[in-house]
Amino acid sequence: MDRPTQPTAITLAVVNARIWTGDARRPWVDGMAISGDRITAVGSSAEVRKLTTSATRIIDAHGMMVTPGFIDAHVHFLAGGFGLSSVQLRTAKTPQEFIRRIAEYAGTLPAGAWITNGDWDHEQWGGELPRRDWIDSVTPNNPVWVNRLDGHMSLANSATLRVAGIAKATAEVAGGTIVRDEHGEPTGIFKDNATSLVDRVQPDPPPDAQDRALDAAMRYVAGNGVASVTHMGSWSDLTVFERAHTAGRLRTRIYAAVPLSTWKQLRDTIRARGRGDAWLKIGALKGFVDGSLGSHTAAMLEPFTDAPNDTGLFVSSPEQLYAWTSGADSAGLHVIVHAIGDRAIRTQLDIFQRVERENGARDRRFRIEHAQHVAPPELPRFAALGVIASVQPYHAIDDGRWAEKVIGHERGKGTYAFKSLLDNHARLAFGSDWFVAPATPLEGIYAAVTRRTLDGANPNGWYPEQKITVEDALHGYTSGAAYASCDERDKGTLERGKLADFVMIDRDITRIAPEEIAQARVMMTVVGGRIIHSRE
Repeated sequence: MDRPTQPTAITLAVVNARIWTGDARRPWVDGMAISGDRITAVGSSAEVRKLTTSATRIIDAHGMMVTPGFIDAHVHFLAGGFGLSSVQLRTAKTPQEFIRRIAEYAGTLPAGAWITNGDWDHEQWGGELPRRDWIDSVTPNNPVWVNRLDGHMSLANSATLRVAGIAKATAEVAGGTIVRDEHGEPTGIFKDNATSLVDRVQPDPPPDAQDRALDAAMRYVAGNGVASVTHMGSWSDLTVFERAHTAGRLRTRIYAAVPLSTWKQLRDTIRARGRGDAWLKIGALKGFVDGSLGSHTAAMLEPFTDAPNDTGLFVSSPEQLYAWTSGADSAGLHVIVHAIGDRAIRTQLDIFQRVERENGARDRRFRIEHAQHVAPPELPRFAALGVIASVQPYHAIDDGRWAEKVIGHERGKGTYAFKSLLDNHARLAFGSDWFVAPATPLEGIYAAVTRRTLDGANPNGWYPEQKITVEDALHGYTSGAAYASCDERDKGTLERGKLADFVMIDRDITRIAPEEIAQARVMMTVVGGRIIHSRE
């Protein structure tokens, strides 16, 4: 048993549990003792009980599984929180249902209030993009700006175009697309950088609404066993987190990334006040190479199968990405870059390799977010360059419903290639990309282990050779994600001295059929020794 080095008051103890520690030296125990916000001891239940006093709260797990608190390596936290209370379009299966849901939601709002979020998926009804004329008649008094579930294109109604001053003569935006009809008129769909034409006129929500969205987000992820997140967002998002931290309201640990283009501001901010603490930390910068597969804006080496003249686009130019990456890296900052298409991944790996060669060796932990479509020559480069593949398993069982019609079967072999990445010794960090997908690690583990697409069309797995083991998937959501946020000394495994962040699950997911993992339930989430969610 790992015992405390000196007598310590045990505030919380877990006994009779099936505890997966994530520590290869001692992967399974059945008891754990906690003092304050740190783990004091792990071992047998009998040994742990000897350390308790009458003041210790003892949790009898009755054989349920305990794992390190899940770490979601990629979320859009406030957008997810706002989306919980906005119009729900993700499951709209026809254009008529899409229109009806927007009409019903508009009926609950005062005139002038914006309708946002939505998370629609045009693949639900066969792939036809929605248009503003679908919804103009049901939203005459409310600007609409609802996004596809991947966040890489959005639909505006005519009211929104008037507010933004967008018309036929509006020029295209580099790194984006304004979708137009046969007469050159905007249909209401804007892709990637073109969304800035509307974003700039959308009013910011008031601080109290932002605070409510954060609270909703923290409740939601706690209910799914998530103790920590890496948030991909803005400086204004950071202000919301700082306000909550100052007020003592944080219940989720947040590593907050800001735009890569603002690396000088982050450098100066860290010099002035440091990187934060165990609850709120800065130091990361998020950039974009390309868009998404579903929006046909992923940068591909060869044209899309269903669009032979289209190879996607670069959201940022390679020259910009190199300059920002080099500058940020020279300042000791953590560079995280979104790259989905095989051309985008190759481009960013080339940039990382160049920057490492020019700036010298150090522990920099470059990350590629999504890494969805990896060309075979790039697989060994992740490990060779020390680049972390920050991936989202749920996307595989979602996109797997339609991805082959966009990229074909052969390229599909390198899509969400988790097993190939592991076989090539790459480090994986798992996340959700919430709001794009649900922040539900158990579903993510199910997706990585079974690869059963959401439509039920692949009962043996979509590209089953890319399935990984349950323990590999658990590491992706714990120690892998902790390493990806430079937190492995404090998180990711259940060991003496580490933060007391853990989750209790109603069954041992390593001992059940993989197909049953999605039915497992989080019973309790503990962060810093405090129970923040309990099904009791």
